[in-house]
Amino acid sequence: MTTDVKTCPITANHIKIALVGQPNVGKSMLINSVSNAHLHVGNFSGVTVDKTEVLFDYKNYHFTVVDLPGTYALNEYTIEEKVTSDYLSEYDYDLIVNVVDSTNLEKNLQLTSELMSVDKKMVIALNMSDEAVKEGINISGSYMSQLLGISCVKVSAVTKEGIADLIDAIIEEFEATSVEHKLIFSEAVEEEIFKVVDYLLKHKYKDSNSYRNIAINLLKNNKTTYAKLHDNPIWTELQLILIEASKHIELHHDTDDVKEAFASEYASFNRGIVAEVLKQDKEIKKKTLTDKIDNVLIHQLFGIPIFLFLMWGLFQLTFEVGVIPMEYIDGFFGWFGDTVGATISNEDIRSLVVDGIISGVGAVILFVPNIMILFVGIALLESTGYMARVAFLLDGFFHKFGLHGQSFIPLVTGFGCSIPAYMSARILKNDRDRLLTLFIIGFMSCGARLPVYVLFAGAFFSEDMAGNILFIIYISGALIGLIAAKILKLTAFKGVDEPFVMEMPKYRLPSFKLIWHTVMTKTWMYLRKAGTYIAAASMLVWFLSNYPHNLSLQESYQSKIERALSEDEKSKLQNKLSQELLEQSYLGTIGRFSMPIFEPLGFDWKMSVALQTGLAAKEVVVSTLGVLYSLGNDVNEESNSLIATISKNIPFASAVAFIVVIMIYLPCLAASVVFTREAGGIKYFFYLLAFTSIAAYGLAFIAYNIALMLT
Repeated sequence: MTTDVKTCPITANHIKIALVGQPNVGKSMLINSVSNAHLHVGNFSGVTVDKTEVLFDYKNYHFTVVDLPGTYALNEYTIEEKVTSDYLSEYDYDLIVNVVDSTNLEKNLQLTSELMSVDKKMVIALNMSDEAVKEGINISGSYMSQLLGISCVKVSAVTKEGIADLIDAIIEEFEATSVEHKLIFSEAVEEEIFKVVDYLLKHKYKDSNSYRNIAINLLKNNKTTYAKLHDNPIWTELQLILIEASKHIELHHDTDDVKEAFASEYASFNRGIVAEVLKQDKEIKKKTLTDKIDNVLIHQLFGIPIFLFLMWGLFQLTFEVGVIPMEYIDGFFGWFGDTVGATISNEDIRSLVVDGIISGVGAVILFVPNIMILFVGIALLESTGYMARVAFLLDGFFHKFGLHGQSFIPLVTGFGCSIPAYMSARILKNDRDRLLTLFIIGFMSCGARLPVYVLFAGAFFSEDMAGNILFIIYISGALIGLIAAKILKLTAFKGVDEPFVMEMPKYRLPSFKLIWHTVMTKTWMYLRKAGTYIAAASMLVWFLSNYPHNLSLQESYQSKIERALSEDEKSKLQNKLSQELLEQSYLGTIGRFSMPIFEPLGFDWKMSVALQTGLAAKEVVVSTLGVLYSLGNDVNEESNSLIATISKNIPFASAVAFIVVIMIYLPCLAASVVFTREAGGIKYFFYLLAFTSIAAYGLAFIAYNIALMLT
């Protein structure tokens, strides 16, 4: 490339570039490759570090390139690092050109990923590309540009290959509107970034830097950013948020140094980039233990079967171990209900407290052991670094359905609870991909659906088969979700797939503290729902099923019960009375009104009512079925009487259709609120309601008719 040396005309556009790179990446030689350039050498203010400026003109643009001292990171441990860091944060320039050694990409990206936190336009010069070719290293510059949201140009300072392309890319970047770089961290860090961004947004904090970059710098304990905010009135409350955020991040990285945690985050991000864009023709290094483990766990042929086996084992544990403490929890709530009920003289209030609140909340707490086992299993897989690799393994498979491999993390989190799953979708920075993932999370059967599955599995299958049936239900939901994603991708979310970097952390032994924190946080979220939404829903179900009172009917049956000769006859009359009262209650009226809608699925009015109460919380479905089948709502999925009644009164085909609807239809009220917030508006809730309702009804209808033919 030839540049014209001339006095900068007033009409020329001026571009000031900060040239940044690690030591020995060929920055000086790259400058020399710009032939006939004017070099001005001096010192940075107050230090003896050389300051080199290059001036040249090209295509009616006047360039000033400031060659900053080579630095491995934006720290202040050395004079060079301090000079570079201070210049990037305090001086005026238009964009950064980051020079990278193509033969040592992962190491050089340590600085690149930090530079992405600086709120400036950026171009990456992949230098020494000629040497990389000789060493059998092939880097996809175009794909890397897509992944990072930054122009990446292959150049060689020695052969002058790509120099013109580099300067054209600089001009293009200079003229373009600002685009945020795609720097993505782990779920824990992204969660804390969101909290800080949300706080700054609420308080309308004004700064030239983006809220996201401010949040990252605050979490990294960047002194300059701290100094800017320290005297602002919002600092008092923001400081508390940052203290909690640091504790959370340090816990996830098993360290007491947040800078060390971020170094690990950057390293994981960089490994993800290298895994995506670099292909090595020649084996130049000895395989590490991580490489050897990866050769097995993310093997193209065996990787997915291994993952499915681990998930199958997790669901077997969830069922087999989770049922052990259920009898004790159920017994406690039975005793607690009797004890509290004995102190209340008013029949209606006693029934509300015992049959409504205590039994309703107890039915949810009954499943805490199952939920905790599920959370422990998922936390173990995540903390060891395995989940991130499964996301990488499934990336190509997911792309066939319009999803990205990174969507895997929110989706698998959805097996535990939809609420944290919706929140973890924030790691997807592209709005279209994030929305698509949000719409599919509900197809992953959350722990709240587990009680219904256990009940119906026990009613229609042997105990030996129950764990397998659970696994089939969960996997079926996931497969239906993938098909739904493909349909949405071809219709509502059309567009070219946008690639993302997937984190590739090193394998590590699971941290007990981290797993305890994760499981307790998510379990508490589940229990908090039991004390709010589910308690309210149980009270509502109780009221609708007990009112209005039909006194004449009660008196008529009471006289029959008194004349009954045997206890068995009295019990039958009492159950018949309960059933007739239910049919005449508000709940019975709603059920009969909605029954024509659900008749094609083989549902009676009781099943249709149970589905409607399940909109508040899926756990309520079990206790509602107990109420409606005249057994009282102090039943659970392990209740032999309820299991026997379900198997006796509900045909197998209707049960299959019922499970399909439970798998697919709208998540609980709490999750729907979080979905609406994360998606960005109430309109998305109505889209989700329509989409899941149509899908649930249509697939349940198909399943019902297939099951009819097979039975």
